[in-house]
Amino acid sequence: QVQLVESGGGLVQPGGSLRLSCAASGRRFSIHAMGWYRQAPGKQRELVASKSSGGVTNYADSVKGRFTISRDNAKNTVYLQMNSLKPEDTAVYSCNADLSEYSVTWNPTRRDYWGQGTQVTVSS
Repeated sequence: QVQLVESGGGLVQPGGSLRLSCAASGRRFSIHAMGWYRQAPGKQRELVASKSSGGVTNYADSVKGRFTISRDNAKNTVYLQMNSLKPEDTAVYSCNADLSEYSVTWNPTRRDYWGQGTQVTVSS
């Protein structure tokens, strides 16, 4: 079983910055991609940013130029640096990991894991 633990949410004024972190832990797994999604009240969950183990990144148009996703593969951790925050960025942000878990005989099973979610509120 793999766990994703997030940190870094909170309340920030418009124009401010926050950095989210998400660390994956467990036994016998390898990560294919990690990313961040968000869901605002009354809206569908949307992809914010993702980064594959090969370094390919993907951003929502609404955050391009303001948010940066990065990974520390040695620590199985993904970060989301959010700058120039706007009230419309207010949402619950959740970490996602696309990974393979390995049995004791090293048979892989590919799975999606989610963090518990962290609230980001942008307000004056």
